[in-house]
Amino acid sequence: MIKKIELQISGMHCASCSTLIDKTLLKKNGVKKSNVNLSSNKASIKYDDNKLKTKDLISTITKVGYGAELADYGNAFEKQFAMQHGEIKKYKRKLLISLIFATPAFILGMVFMWLNITIPYADYILWFLATPVQFVVGWQFYQGAWIALKNKSANMDTLIALGTSAAYFFSVYSILSDSMGGQYFETSAILITLVVLGKLLEAIAKGKTGDAIRSLMDLSPKIATIRKNGQEIKVSVDEVQLGDMVIVKPGESIPVDGEIVEGHSYVDESMITGESVPVEKKINDPVVGATINKNGSIIFKATKIGANTTLAKIIKLIDEAQGKKAPIQRFADQVSAYFVAVVIIIAVSTFLIWFLLLGQGFSFALMTSVAVLVIACPCALGLATPTAIMVGSGKGAQNGILIKGADSLEIAHKINYVVFDKTGTITKGEPEVTNLVQIDSENQKIIKSDELLKVIASVEQKSEHPLAQAIVSEAKKQNIKLQDVTDFHAVIGGGVRGILDDKLVIIGTRKLMIDNNIEIDSLVTNAKENIGKEMEKLENEGKTVMLVARDNDCIGLVAVADVLRETSKEAVSSLLKLGVEVYMITGDNKRTAQAIVKQVGISNFFAEVLPEDKVNHVKKLQEKGKVAMIGDGINDSPALAQADIGIAMGSGTDVAMETGNIVLMKNDLRDISRAIKLSKMTMSKIKQNMFWALFYNIIGIPVAAGAFYFWTGWLLSPIIAGSAMALSSVSVVTNSLLLKTKRL
Repeated sequence: MIKKIELQISGMHCASCSTLIDKTLLKKNGVKKSNVNLSSNKASIKYDDNKLKTKDLISTITKVGYGAELADYGNAFEKQFAMQHGEIKKYKRKLLISLIFATPAFILGMVFMWLNITIPYADYILWFLATPVQFVVGWQFYQGAWIALKNKSANMDTLIALGTSAAYFFSVYSILSDSMGGQYFETSAILITLVVLGKLLEAIAKGKTGDAIRSLMDLSPKIATIRKNGQEIKVSVDEVQLGDMVIVKPGESIPVDGEIVEGHSYVDESMITGESVPVEKKINDPVVGATINKNGSIIFKATKIGANTTLAKIIKLIDEAQGKKAPIQRFADQVSAYFVAVVIIIAVSTFLIWFLLLGQGFSFALMTSVAVLVIACPCALGLATPTAIMVGSGKGAQNGILIKGADSLEIAHKINYVVFDKTGTITKGEPEVTNLVQIDSENQKIIKSDELLKVIASVEQKSEHPLAQAIVSEAKKQNIKLQDVTDFHAVIGGGVRGILDDKLVIIGTRKLMIDNNIEIDSLVTNAKENIGKEMEKLENEGKTVMLVARDNDCIGLVAVADVLRETSKEAVSSLLKLGVEVYMITGDNKRTAQAIVKQVGISNFFAEVLPEDKVNHVKKLQEKGKVAMIGDGINDSPALAQADIGIAMGSGTDVAMETGNIVLMKNDLRDISRAIKLSKMTMSKIKQNMFWALFYNIIGIPVAAGAFYFWTGWLLSPIIAGSAMALSSVSVVTNSLLLKTKRL
């Protein structure tokens, strides 16, 4: 049986660490897939439960020198944030120790030298100052290098350990042998200090990429008020049980998901939908945990708690999306895997060429090779993709767009075709009364529209048909009191009939009227149009039209339709502006489909399509390009899964979250084009990050190696190389964070 688990990893320093863990796990018989994310310090692993157990995977990771433990929902994020906070504290402490020793070393070894100030036993003092920096603060680099060596690989720690050790031990040799070769204690001390500073800045910046999850978690209240045995009791949210009656007063946050059993209020659901206007809530309406009750007091029954609440699922979706690797990251991983080994070869070659072939001094050759080792650390390359993905998916979530994977975020901007399901997607999926038409008074005593609606709704209240429910719902909205009906009868495929106020009322099709000898051909509406033409006109608009007769006289007609979402037309327009071709797919007849596409501005549509055939239409379009399918996540599941990107409406709740690659929490179709724009912006950031990371190394390594020295005199000291290396990682993370400032 294939299982999936998430492990919290500790001890990773760079991209090479995550690559090493990935490779080690994938070598295990039974591991199907492994994804280790440096930014979130998590490993997502799919494995065969018959061949491996969780403890075997943890043991595999610990054997290569890293910490690992099961990441459970209850405290996974708290542990992650605590780990990030702990990492920041650790580097602050190390930086302080480094500065205490490296600062006087810099003054003594460089400033005094520039000022020609001589201090007795200066070399020994520098040896004393550099040693704790090298072996206390810098011990982590030796540990990381040893772990990599044991696993027959090399990483960033290898480069730092080799570079600083070369400078340190050459200085020791120089002092003890009195070779007059000079010392470089301050170089090794300052290098380690700069690397630690870079790590601190990187840790602080990485912590900010998780702001989306942190802000969502902060929304969830810690205390709930429940009614038990007639008393109000305050308990921890973790103690709320299914079926508990939860009391929420004005201004309080709703602690868990539930259904209102008492009270009436308006609830701010912006944290879920991004919509700032409070939503009216009454008895039987659902409420979502972490939303805010604005005015009235309500009591609701808890229906979802803990990891099953909507907020918990959203947080998990974001976390999973941030943890997945985008296909473009494979390139960075492949480069990083070979990069360190190549750099070591270049550094050794640099030393040998300068010292043996070009006859430069030992110290010159050493410093150029150390500069190569230091400047080439591939941290920036390893951070290029995951930091942009984390910020991009977090920004999407804050705007009500849940993107469930880095691959989806990468593909979205390549979409050529968008296919909309009609019912519940372009339309609201709930029939509404759109027209009430009265017969002209010259032919029939005209009745008011509210009286006509009262007659129709009173009879239809006995019917279970969706169209009947739409009519009854409209009457309730208008506060029309319905009357009792006797002798109710539903005519299959025709309509309904019943006795109201001792009069026979028939509601239904033209055929039903003819069958009951009710004259309609000579009638005109109060707009002086023939009733037949009026019916045809409304039907051409995609509406279902029913005639109404009382005591064998036609008194009017009612039109019901599944109306458009308010945002459908604008959503289609924005997609067309992006150069995307738009289609609609529906099981309805061609006339209804034509009426809908005409209203929203779509040129292409598939009508009378069975649910199982939707997949075939998606496949045909995929032969020409990338396809996104938008549906409600239930009947459209196969087509959503087949499409390159499946986009589910948030109203599908659990089903939508499971089915779609992207979930529109606000049910706002305009968010499709926003998701495409977000994809474009995120990919742009990734490419910028990767370009600068690679460009920096391509330019920096030759300069550090002294390739231009004879022509320009350019040479890069290890200290400047260390500064550049540290700043490159910070610049990549900072560039990713700039996504937060962009408008969708």
